[in-house]
Amino acid sequence: MRRFSASFAFVALGVALVACGGGESRPAPATATAVAPGGSDPYVMPSASASAAATPSASVAPVASSAAPAEPAVEGPKVGEVAPPLVATASNGAKIDLAKLKGKLVVVYFYPKDDTPGCTQEACAFRDAWAKLQKHGVQVIGVSEDDDKSHQQFAKKHKLPFPLLADQDGKIAKAFGVPLADGHAMRVTYLIGPDGKVKKVYPKVDPAVHVDQVLADAEAK
Repeated sequence: MRRFSASFAFVALGVALVACGGGESRPAPATATAVAPGGSDPYVMPSASASAAATPSASVAPVASSAAPAEPAVEGPKVGEVAPPLVATASNGAKIDLAKLKGKLVVVYFYPKDDTPGCTQEACAFRDAWAKLQKHGVQVIGVSEDDDKSHQQFAKKHKLPFPLLADQDGKIAKAFGVPLADGHAMRVTYLIGPDGKVKKVYPKVDPAVHVDQVLADAEAK
């Protein structure tokens, strides 16, 4: 009976050691952590660095990924080329004819949607710099796919001193080669010189600094 009890105790001890991994501690498996990229404006064409994926930690083998989709390109007139014809009635009733604005610098800026954060910031920046823009003879024309009623409300709410064009059929955006995202124009601006030719194209507009860029280029006549 004593021999049986001793054997049973020995077996029980062996099972316990096996269950505990022989008493050896095992390190927890390494876990990779990726930092999500910061928020971005979906209507600004992304740069290559902004679209790069987060790098995995050294303990995890990298996973092959498919190539990123091609960025939409601005396919409108290039610098030095004549700007497309633009004849339209603005939401405030003003008649716009780009050909009749020769002799002046003209900003034609495309934006996605009225009264959204980035679009409001961009429009108000042009409004706040209006005196400086006028000093350099710069005319500003805003274009989006919103209708006239939306433009009127937007302009009244933010006291915008420049005309807005309703491009509901997308013809103006197409003429200037401006890509669309979900039916909305990307943020693209053209600065047209007094000779009617494109002086500068801004394909990746940052509303926070854009008006300063335009002023700098307007001053560099």
